[in-house]
Amino acid sequence: MSTPPTQSGPTQPGSTQAAASSAEQPWPVRTVAMKVAGWIDKLGSIWVEGQLTQINARPGTRTAFLTLRDPSADMSLSVTCSPQLLDRSPVPLTEGARVILYGKLSFFTGRGTISLRATDIRAVGVGELLARIERLRALLAAEGLFDPRLKRPLPFLPGTIGLITARASAAEKDVLTVAQRRWPAVRFEVRNTPVQGPQAVPAILDALKDLNDDPVVDVIILARGGGSVEDLLPFSDEALCRAISRATTPIVSAIGHEPDSPLSDHVADLRAATPTDAAKLVVPDAVAEQALVSELKSRSAAALRNWVEREARGLDMLRHRPVLADPLASLAQRREEIRRLTDAARRDVQRELTTQDTLVEHLRARLSTLGPAATLARGYAVVQRVVSGSDPEVLRSVEDAPPGTQIRVRVADGAVTAAVMGRVK
Repeated sequence: MSTPPTQSGPTQPGSTQAAASSAEQPWPVRTVAMKVAGWIDKLGSIWVEGQLTQINARPGTRTAFLTLRDPSADMSLSVTCSPQLLDRSPVPLTEGARVILYGKLSFFTGRGTISLRATDIRAVGVGELLARIERLRALLAAEGLFDPRLKRPLPFLPGTIGLITARASAAEKDVLTVAQRRWPAVRFEVRNTPVQGPQAVPAILDALKDLNDDPVVDVIILARGGGSVEDLLPFSDEALCRAISRATTPIVSAIGHEPDSPLSDHVADLRAATPTDAAKLVVPDAVAEQALVSELKSRSAAALRNWVEREARGLDMLRHRPVLADPLASLAQRREEIRRLTDAARRDVQRELTTQDTLVEHLRARLSTLGPAATLARGYAVVQRVVSGSDPEVLRSVEDAPPGTQIRVRVADGAVTAAVMGRVK
């Protein structure tokens, strides 16, 4: 077996670094107990908030023993105080009350236990509780836990419903009775938990996780009857609200009565005013659904009959139309119309061709009259100067044709060449 590693011991109050412990030189229990007592003593006096779950104050005793529990976790702390401290409280302190304690932690070396010696106990009033709920409401709203877009739709007909409520409570009876009356085949997975007090939140969280992980459960109902602000505190717990938001199964919150509004109502996928209302929202009414089915069947049959009658009348109207009495009459009429239009188009095309031919002849005559050939035929000639190595140029001035210049004379029936002999005045 391997030897545990050597550990350095902590420093005792008012001393230098203690000798290290080892397998050869282990610390005795008293040394460990004294060191733990020294560590805890360094914490000093502190304020602690929690919920009283046990009060043991016997008459004639000098010490009262309390148990302070965290409302959101399965953790508790032993507390001692003077019985007069409980008697002097302006608000009677009972089990389940939310309190704030001021005291100092002590480690009892003889028993190896830790206890908080309280010197001041203050009950948390309703106003403070409501203020805390409002602060938590604002925080959760800012994080988007109340966003309607996150709400999951409820199934129309759930096969199995998860129910979290107190054992043998009116809320449980209302939900089961109303749901089974509306749909006798409905099935329930019931988880009975405390719905108030220090044990409520941990138990509800366990039940919620169990039902959410069950693939058979289609929807979960949180149900509780009405109560005071203190009674409904577990359903405004931050841990429970976040667990509802993380759940994948749709959750219906039916806590208290219509005026009650714990935070679970805002985080859940659907809020019901009462447990009875939750059963009505989750389970459809078999009688009403059957009546609706019968009504829809009657309406669909009437609609089908009306459609058949309307189509039959339409067929009769089509059958008596002229186009169906003599189908070829329309074709003959259209054939005659096509023949008439074809003849008219042929006449129009012929007329246009004749008009264009006449126009071409007129243009040809005008072109012949005005063209160069007609001018030459009347006795005129075109004189061009012949330059070696280039095309002939039209002679425009006698200055361009000195004696000896070769010229070309074009007349109507041809051309001749000549040489310039001289200028004639």
